[in-house]
Amino acid sequence: MAFLADALSRVKPSATIAVSQKARELKAQGRDVIGLGAGEPDFDTPDNIKNAAIAAINRGETKYTPVSGIPELRKAIADKFKRENGLDYDPSQTIVGTGGKQILFNAFMATMNPGDEVVIPAPYWVSYPEMVAICGGTPVFVETTIDNSFKLTPEALDKAITPKTKWLIFNSPSNPSGAAYSEAELKALTDVLLKHEHVWVLTDDMYEHLVYGDFTFTTPVQVEPKLYDRTLTMNGVSKAYAMTGWRIGYAAGPLQLIKAMDMIQGQQTSGACSIAQWAAVEALNGTQDFIPENKKIFERRRDLVVSMLNQAKGINCPTPEGAFYVYPSCAGLIGKTSPSGKVIETDEDFVSELLEAEGVAVVHGSAFGLGPNFRISYATSEELLEEACSRIQRFCAACR
Repeated sequence: MAFLADALSRVKPSATIAVSQKARELKAQGRDVIGLGAGEPDFDTPDNIKNAAIAAINRGETKYTPVSGIPELRKAIADKFKRENGLDYDPSQTIVGTGGKQILFNAFMATMNPGDEVVIPAPYWVSYPEMVAICGGTPVFVETTIDNSFKLTPEALDKAITPKTKWLIFNSPSNPSGAAYSEAELKALTDVLLKHEHVWVLTDDMYEHLVYGDFTFTTPVQVEPKLYDRTLTMNGVSKAYAMTGWRIGYAAGPLQLIKAMDMIQGQQTSGACSIAQWAAVEALNGTQDFIPENKKIFERRRDLVVSMLNQAKGINCPTPEGAFYVYPSCAGLIGKTSPSGKVIETDEDFVSELLEAEGVAVVHGSAFGLGPNFRISYATSEELLEEACSRIQRFCAACR
């Protein structure tokens, strides 16, 4: 009898974590490696947020918290949704988890039965299909195209929905492509969802504040209020507030679902870290002045990376509207021979040879369900990005 659970056979390790680990190992061996794999801002957590955490420690806020979060944070979350998204949620309709991953996992665990299908546009964040698989569901992938800026079309969504569909996972701005949907594009998708009343929407808004130019962020329920009773809107403090290590994600949705997620979390981890929750209260309620400044820095980095990659032989890099990723195609390098003499047959070959030859660590697109592409996180200094892109140009030029 096998000791490990059958569910593990359906799950792959996280490619983004694997790339970051590989880069760390090579650095430890003395290699000059630039790691562009991690989805993590290089900014420090703002001082007002850190000071709120210190004050919470000094007040003795070190005990277990309610499973769904401290009342002050749940109220701050409800206030945030009202203030920024025009959405009315009672604090009882909110839940706090140990990062966005736990929110998603709890939602799937609370709702998934064997045979249930989850529509996932590709490219997708690597954890979505693995979470669905662990919870016994079936991921249904819908490929997008670079010509359509990696966005799901209404026709493709409609075609993917079956009587077994339980959820659509919707991520805008997107990890890994940076694609963000305009209000009109969202309306076309929500019109399809109105026709399929059995389909719920799990919207991952983690990169909400990181949109560029004159782009305006909207979330599905904002565009179509009729979806209110079958949408879970997930967000968190990790990206916009540079709080990745604090591990706070949150969501709001129908009370019945929130209660079910609370029950699962109660048997799993209980409440998130008390100090991190108090820091998140300050993040949501306190000054937001640093967000526009950080956006300007990210936008400059984006423009630098897109420009330099499009000067690399065989690379085609669209300009994304949000997040801090680019998702260029390396189709022009497939079939070429790398400097080491290896024929590049896949995007995984491309990133492996790039790391070996030039010490630049990126993530292969097939890990996100769509290739031949690769993902670069530009959440690092312009100096490092310029050097990395120069190395990529050199590598591509050396491929024959």
